[in-house]
Amino acid sequence: MKPPRSAALLLVVAVALATAGCNAGSSSAGDDSPSTTPSATGSSPSPTPTTSSASGASVRPTPAAFRNLLPGMPAPLSDHDVWAADGPGRLAPVARHYRYLVYVPNSGSNTVTEINPRTYQVVRTFATGTEPQHVVPSWDLKTLWVNNDLGNSLTPIDPRTGKPGRKVYVHDPYNLYFTPDGKYAVVMASLDRELVFRDPHTMAIRHVTHVPCYGVNHADFSANGRYFLVSCEFSGEMLKVDTVTKRVVKVLRLPPRPGMPQPKPQDVKLSPDGRTFYVADMMSDGVWLLDGQLRVKRFIETGKGAHGLYVTRDSKHLLITNRDEGSISVLTFKTNKLVAKWRIPGGGSPDMGGLSPDGKVFWVSGRYNAEIYAISTRTGHLIRRIPVGSGPHGLCVYPQPGRYSLGHTGVMR
Repeated sequence: MKPPRSAALLLVVAVALATAGCNAGSSSAGDDSPSTTPSATGSSPSPTPTTSSASGASVRPTPAAFRNLLPGMPAPLSDHDVWAADGPGRLAPVARHYRYLVYVPNSGSNTVTEINPRTYQVVRTFATGTEPQHVVPSWDLKTLWVNNDLGNSLTPIDPRTGKPGRKVYVHDPYNLYFTPDGKYAVVMASLDRELVFRDPHTMAIRHVTHVPCYGVNHADFSANGRYFLVSCEFSGEMLKVDTVTKRVVKVLRLPPRPGMPQPKPQDVKLSPDGRTFYVADMMSDGVWLLDGQLRVKRFIETGKGAHGLYVTRDSKHLLITNRDEGSISVLTFKTNKLVAKWRIPGGGSPDMGGLSPDGKVFWVSGRYNAEIYAISTRTGHLIRRIPVGSGPHGLCVYPQPGRYSLGHTGVMR
């Protein structure tokens, strides 16, 4: 376990994050209707590699990770930052008038709690199916889906009002993702050992991929959308899945660290440059860095029970929740160094969550403490601790910046 970082390092991160928020003209974290800045919502043709323009001027070639886009997916806004659409306040037009709420699925209470981020007060709590795990934005941003894992159903929520609708039958929906072209919803059927490709609106089954591992869990897609990596928490493995063929094309068994139990990979997140996948490992107490061929590049120790991964709105830092020690580690993408550690006063169990639209507040569930935390990304200090139901898990802050959703608690691009 690493000791707390110095106040000086914490200040470096705080200044960087605050500067990014100010430059983008973002709104206050407490606004019910967060302010927005114009964002591109249409797709442009994918750039092709070239070394010179018609006038003879030098042009930087498109990096390999951003070439050969999955047909139908929106072209990236940047060829060096997959998270460029997630800047402070950059809400898509469809999301600009949604009610700003924090949605907390309480797995042990079979409920979802909705919280007003402005007042820190509970707006409503409603019943779901058995064991809700995550609240997931749909690809088109128009629906929030509550994953009722053991209840074999999804509960839709209208983000305009925050009110739930009628449950839809879906078997074993531990987690939910969407292909970058919006063509399929992908259900992580953990107990069934399947990736189930479904219609993104009706949830009718279109294809089933059986997986050679146990506990399919979290995922993230490549910069060009052609493949995605999936964590298998119960067998300590990672899968590479072809988005077009829907086949598992490679499997990696993560190596145990000396004196540590078998790895238990959790959240997965792609680096801004599209070259590295970060994988949180709660048994190895840190993150693995993998390339797109499932080769291990390195391991970084972050803290006990590393679980959730979140990219800051300026695309400069990765927030890592260390669930078993009550802390959040801050890693800089530029050097892959840890620059700060934010500890929750009195302890806690930070699990899954998301950033406010302006990036100034990190909202995260306290899995074992029946509470959620609002943490300042400027200082790392706890702003508020709010009681909720039992076993709060895949918390979702909504709306969020981004043109479309890849799923989970808001993997937006």
